[in-house]
Amino acid sequence: MKMIMTDRPTESNPPLESALEDFRNKFSTLRDEVGKVIVGQQEIVDATLTAILTGGHVLLEGVPGLGKTLLIKTIAQALDLKFSRVQFTPDVMPADLVGTKVFIEEGPGNARFEFSRGPLFTNLLLGDEINRASPKTQSALLEAMQERSVTVTGDTHLLDTPFFVLATQNPLEHEGTYPLPEAQLDRFLFKLNVAYPTMEEFENILARTTGTAETNLDPVFDGKQIDAMTRLALQVPVPDTVRRRAAELVMTTHPETEYATPEIRRCVRFGASPRAGQACLRAGKVRAILRGRSYVATEDVLAYAVPILNHRILLNFEAQADGVTTTDLLDELVREKSREWNS
Repeated sequence: MKMIMTDRPTESNPPLESALEDFRNKFSTLRDEVGKVIVGQQEIVDATLTAILTGGHVLLEGVPGLGKTLLIKTIAQALDLKFSRVQFTPDVMPADLVGTKVFIEEGPGNARFEFSRGPLFTNLLLGDEINRASPKTQSALLEAMQERSVTVTGDTHLLDTPFFVLATQNPLEHEGTYPLPEAQLDRFLFKLNVAYPTMEEFENILARTTGTAETNLDPVFDGKQIDAMTRLALQVPVPDTVRRRAAELVMTTHPETEYATPEIRRCVRFGASPRAGQACLRAGKVRAILRGRSYVATEDVLAYAVPILNHRILLNFEAQADGVTTTDLLDELVREKSREWNS
């Protein structure tokens, strides 16, 4: 993709650029550590790590057996973070996630209620088959994802920091599932579709998983370092031109605006929220660092546009009847914007 010269700020910041070089080295080390277990899926790995370094949550969608759960467990092992796993089923209740108050009696006249923390009090939560949780349980998870806190019997408890939800869902099975509310989907920075491995990757998976060899991972860094890297990424400047293009990209998904393309007007019922624009710039900052730049370029905004937008727009009945998918629609939109902004 051709670089646009107006993207580039005129001023340089040597101390920032030195810190960004250290950021790149740490990211590369973490990616290599994850690669000891995960075969292929490099784009999924990079996107998931990018989301973690922006403080965002990730929804992984794919058929069973593609390593979604393994990826999340591997990342947890490669980071020195507290890790919890919840296997969602329809009978999982909010108290099973957030915890509950238990009655403790230590003798005559000496009794009290004590809050027993649930698995949400962790740094990295693996939510397996999240769409099997009931709406009541989803509401408890929604508060945790947005507010980084939970409320139990009127008392608010802050969650540990950093806090990430990496969730999986199976797109094939719909019996016993509950579609995620739009408000909750909007809290996921990315929705990533995990593809089937290539033949070469498949052979490598079989070689690694059918023998006696065990892979031990060394934690790369801890929560404090993740917080520091997140704050550093926020310092990456965004030129006015790029910020406006991020806003225009999101506005284009709204069929009632002047920016919408004919295909968007024909197929989309509701467009993406402002969180989509925030996600484009936050993810774009991390991508810019990894590409060796100290500023965000247009290509960084477009790079993650599809996984940022595909769960934030709602197709209308006509599009669904014609078999149009959000991914196809957004792929074409990104191509159009790339041609327009690089011409």
